Amino acid sequence: MKVKAKAVLGQLSDMDLRLLRVFKSVADCGGMAAAGLELNIGISTVSRHVKDLEQRLQLTLCSRGRGGFALTTEGERIYEETQRLLASADAFRASVDDIHQRMGGQLHVAVFDKTASNPACRISGAIALFAQRAPDVALNFHVATLNMIERGVIDGQYQIGVIPAHRSSDSLIYDRLFGETMLLYCGERHPLFASGGAKLGWEDLRRYQFAGLGYHSPNMEISQQVRLPRKATGFDQESIATLILSGQYLGFLPDHYAKGFVADGKMRAVHPKLFRYDCEFVAILRGSPQPSRIASAFRACLLEAHRPRH
Repeated sequence: MKVKAKAVLGQLSDMDLRLLRVFKSVADCGGMAAAGLELNIGISTVSRHVKDLEQRLQLTLCSRGRGGFALTTEGERIYEETQRLLASADAFRASVDDIHQRMGGQLHVAVFDKTASNPACRISGAIALFAQRAPDVALNFHVATLNMIERGVIDGQYQIGVIPAHRSSDSLIYDRLFGETMLLYCGERHPLFASGGAKLGWEDLRRYQFAGLGYHSPNMEISQQVRLPRKATGFDQESIATLILSGQYLGFLPDHYAKGFVADGKMRAVHPKLFRYDCEFVAILRGSPQPSRIASAFRACLLEAHRPRH
């Protein structure tokens, strides 16, 4: 007769959730000491909580020693599940607050990188409005890739995201916020730096190496549209800028972000009247279940902050 394996975990308790939150902080901070500072508890307490969780799960979650801190394979899986579990717990608390018509708890907002220098971006103004209207809400602000933000909003890890518009999903609600201009840049050691490529056409660019983003985005769409083969891949604007600065690659960057490099003589735009594209940034929220009261409040602040000024 086959004996049914006994479940390692029974009912999740408040202590289990506390241990998981400590473990998540350790993983996020990259070590016990940093997590202790973040949580305002002693490193010995952090270590004990992680050990207690390991015993509870009967798994080794991380390695620590001379080689530094690292999650084990099992630890990485538990970290992913912990993120989902805690996001669900936060969503439950937010729903209870909604029922009681109060705004409290945690709000997680994720934004695509290098938006703060865009003069059309007024997310900071939206944050100021939200802080006045919902002072009891703890705001958690994240910077992530476009695909991570979309997936995080759909999964409930983030309540609101701000991304470049590139495709639509029936699972998400979209609101247009602001625009951005992307120009093609080369570094000071690139062959086109001296001339600026004023006489080039799109087909001529194929003679040069191109660095682009490695996921579906307006950046990928334009490179595929004009058939620019990607010779180097970045996963955020910072990595594209670094590849351009090497002098080996051409790449698109937001004009406001590249402005400092241009002023320092480290980059220049290549034929900016031709090699350019515009993209729109949108706020995204999950359509179902209905967004929480605090998510809807932050959405309203985003829309108010980005309302056209006369």
